[in-house]
Amino acid sequence: MDESGIKKLVIVTDAWFPQTNGVVTTLSTVSGLIADQDIETTVIHPGLFWNLPVPGYPEIRMAINTWKLAKLLDQQQPDFVHIATEAALGMAARKYMIKRGLPFTTSLHTRFPEYINERLPFVPVDLGYRFLRWFHNPAQQTLVTTPSLERELQELGFEHMKVWGRGVDLDLYQPRDPEEHDMQEPLMLYVGRVAIEKNLRAFLDLRIFGKKIVVGDGPSMAELKKDYPEVLFTGYRYGEELAREYARADVFVFPSLTDTFGLVMLEAMACGTPVAAYPVTGPIDVVKDGLTGALDDDLEAAIKRALQIPRDNCRAYALEHSWRHCADIFAKALVPIHSQGDSLDLSQPVAKQS
Repeated sequence: MDESGIKKLVIVTDAWFPQTNGVVTTLSTVSGLIADQDIETTVIHPGLFWNLPVPGYPEIRMAINTWKLAKLLDQQQPDFVHIATEAALGMAARKYMIKRGLPFTTSLHTRFPEYINERLPFVPVDLGYRFLRWFHNPAQQTLVTTPSLERELQELGFEHMKVWGRGVDLDLYQPRDPEEHDMQEPLMLYVGRVAIEKNLRAFLDLRIFGKKIVVGDGPSMAELKKDYPEVLFTGYRYGEELAREYARADVFVFPSLTDTFGLVMLEAMACGTPVAAYPVTGPIDVVKDGLTGALDDDLEAAIKRALQIPRDNCRAYALEHSWRHCADIFAKALVPIHSQGDSLDLSQPVAKQS
């Protein structure tokens, strides 16, 4: 804490701008809101290091010279450290904190074990969860997205978890006047990364009356555009343009089986658009079946039911999910590194590595 009483937080993350995903949206929004609580945030991200694109995901950069992170943390002298991801920078920060016996918090955003298994089937899912358990359990608090994910992780031996949920920008994402279009069929929208782990083919393979629209980009884009020429692939949309896509859709389709939340579902509902999804972790916490959307093991049946949902229901539900609430939970979960008047001391005894 400096003389003005401002507390300093360092967030270490391998996911940051210009990436477009729920992790970046969450961290950037929350870090801005907690400034009201006299917490000043510095983000340590791959753009501060030599970095290379992740194979298959050119928009995602991986830091190379992670040894530089220790110097950055020493310079910052933070009051709190939060490690948001489990990749190169997250690993380096975890090592730094444990080596010095300093407390830290983490957050678990993504089902990496399932994602990796989709691309590399020879890597067992249980091995991935052993790694995640090893990574997160030394933290004083691990923030997770939903109660159902918390229950799953508890059964797998994860400790010290806290649910913090997600929010939505209710000013940007809101219903709009119906837009004219020349299609006499329902508009079925997907927004997100275009990649194998999103299970997009389960949606695109459906023989259902309606126009399918995919907003986003990713490593599977070229392949899916070739295989589904009847689908409209728009690439990324941002801000007002994205909000209009949500608002003009008749149903938002979320085919993923592995997301831990699915922020895009809240954004769609804030625009008045009901959601169709599978009854799995993420959707079961976000979608109220029969009220704001439909959950079904038969995705086509879910879409047909969701089309009957009153749009006002969706907006009313979204109004209950503010980013402010999410930011308050995040701030309360932070654990001070040092006692009053102390600071990071590299000469202190080194703790045993976990």
